[in-house]
Amino acid sequence: MILQRIGNKGIRLGTLFERAARKHPTNVLILDHDLDIAPALGRRATVPEVADLVDDFASRLWAAEVRPGRRVVVYKSDGFDITLLACAAARIGAVPVLLSPKLDGATAAELVRRTDRPFLLTDQEKLEKELPASVFERAAGVLLTSGSHEGATELASLAGCPRVPAVDMPPEHPTLITHTSGTTGTPKLAVHTSRTLQARYRPQAAITRPLLTGRETIAMHVSFVHSRLMTALAISLLRGYPVVVLADSDPRRAADLFARVRPGILEAHPNSFMEWEELADDPRRPLANVKLFSSTFDAIHPRTVQRLLSASRRTAPIFGQLYGQSEVGPAVVRSFSRRRGLEADGRCVGMPFPGMTDVRVVSRNGLPPSETNPGFIEVRSDGRIVTYLGEQERYDAQVNDGWWRMGDVGYRTRWGCVHLLDREVDLIEGFGSTLAAEDTLFSRIGELTEVIIIPDADGRAVPVVCTRDDKPLDERTWRTATAGLPPMAAPVQWRQRDLPQTATTKIKRLELARLLASGAGDGARTAEEKV
Repeated sequence: MILQRIGNKGIRLGTLFERAARKHPTNVLILDHDLDIAPALGRRATVPEVADLVDDFASRLWAAEVRPGRRVVVYKSDGFDITLLACAAARIGAVPVLLSPKLDGATAAELVRRTDRPFLLTDQEKLEKELPASVFERAAGVLLTSGSHEGATELASLAGCPRVPAVDMPPEHPTLITHTSGTTGTPKLAVHTSRTLQARYRPQAAITRPLLTGRETIAMHVSFVHSRLMTALAISLLRGYPVVVLADSDPRRAADLFARVRPGILEAHPNSFMEWEELADDPRRPLANVKLFSSTFDAIHPRTVQRLLSASRRTAPIFGQLYGQSEVGPAVVRSFSRRRGLEADGRCVGMPFPGMTDVRVVSRNGLPPSETNPGFIEVRSDGRIVTYLGEQERYDAQVNDGWWRMGDVGYRTRWGCVHLLDREVDLIEGFGSTLAAEDTLFSRIGELTEVIIIPDADGRAVPVVCTRDDKPLDERTWRTATAGLPPMAAPVQWRQRDLPQTATTKIKRLELARLLASGAGDGARTAEEKV
């Protein structure tokens, strides 16, 4: 398959809100939280007001000596101002480096070191409670988004500084640096250009165009440090759709907000959608107006898909699933409707975008890839990052003649559908697909809120389970649910909040296996011990 070569001037993050404001001056942005950098703005603002805020803070960064080409690490308490500060840095030609607030201070400091003396945008709480003192030596300057510190410059002190014009950088120049999920160790720093982001924008814009008719409100709960949010905002704002941005995934708070704003499009991480299954039973019907549920980052469990679709009162709601990776963006797409029941294969993640992405599966052992002998999934896309910052050899090791190895194993059917079975590092030889087994358990045990099957030190499959309200898992229910599945050890029940998670709420399986082996975690007890 030959990928289309389309003129690409790149996504211009620095002027995104400004251009959207010119096209749709009455459009609004609604938040479920106050911005640390502008608490007086409130939780409902026009897009022109947000554009002015980006312009204001771009000028403050300039006054703090940030210049085109300089890197600006943003590591602060969670909030949408992380995204706005990234746009502000890009507006003056600097390169924002976004670090998740969930990263521990030591890891964040190491990534600051790798970034080669960047400016560091943080806040008093992060600086005093999490970051080591070494960041002052590793950064060219420390800028505070809120609070105060004797060794840092407060952005609030630069209010009223002269505005500066936007800087237009070449589309092949780095425009954003994000970190990988860190599910397999210290995160890598992925370098995006305006051109690669635009290449990710095109397939997503194409599949949503026929669905985004009328004036639908779009609600998003996506990590503020992920590149996906940038393309989602570009699609929404440039088309003039009201945007609702959530920082909090708590089902009760989400239900209150959705009952008020009635979103027509809802985008979130798979684990957030799992949390929101209970919204289907809310008498206010907060999901009744949703026509498109959109999930990226990972495959999603069929039970979750059907629960959410059943909560919509639209004529033909759709659940859209994008499979991809931080390094390449969306690679394949699949849609679900109410007609596809719980037996729908959740391991089928879809088909490539015609002319935009391509997928192949490479044998691991010389035998043809199949359901019983999964191969390495590789993707080709113009949206691929250009490097890992400071780790070019590591980047090159994952590229083979333009194909990017995803780190997942699976197979393709005779019709070309891509089936994702496991991460390479999570394979349990002889067990089959742990992800498929997890799908089955979700469909059979309604009270499960999470189940992760990981290997123990002896290679046995150990299911780690979480239940709604942490209620003990019934032993008889478990035995019935596991009938016909590969042999597993007794389930270990944890509180969901104790599970190690990435910025996009994926479970860090290797870290969980290590914790389980060490006996760490207050919730690490077998289900038999709990009943």
